[in-house]
Amino acid sequence: MSETHATTPVFPPGRYGRRREGGQRRWLPILTAAVFGLGLAGLTFAYYEKFGQTDYKADIIGWQPASTEMVIEFRVRVPEGGAATCMLRARDYDGFEVGRRAVTVPAPEGGGSVEVRESVPTKSRGSVGDVMGCRATG
Repeated sequence: MSETHATTPVFPPGRYGRRREGGQRRWLPILTAAVFGLGLAGLTFAYYEKFGQTDYKADIIGWQPASTEMVIEFRVRVPEGGAATCMLRARDYDGFEVGRRAVTVPAPEGGGSVEVRESVPTKSRGSVGDVMGCRATG
């Protein structure tokens, strides 16, 4: 029986490129990921400040349907000195929109919540009234 000994292979010089000596640069991907994460966090914060929590929050109190209109009663918070434009919508039993109307709500003195009762003309009998959203007027 013959014995074979494992030896380190010897490659011809210059044939397979050069070998790197020492450790690899692991800090570059980590630094890139950290910079990307900070940029994403900054972008998220900027968009939250612009489109996030608004001062114009609306809550539905109730609605009364009729054959040609829907009366929607809601409460909206409006900051002092401002006014809110709220989009009201009436939908039928199948969920299709049958009427829509924009309503401007002035702020009460000192700011705060305002209860509003508005009529939305409909093309057929509605079953549900919605406040789609409120935003600053202007």
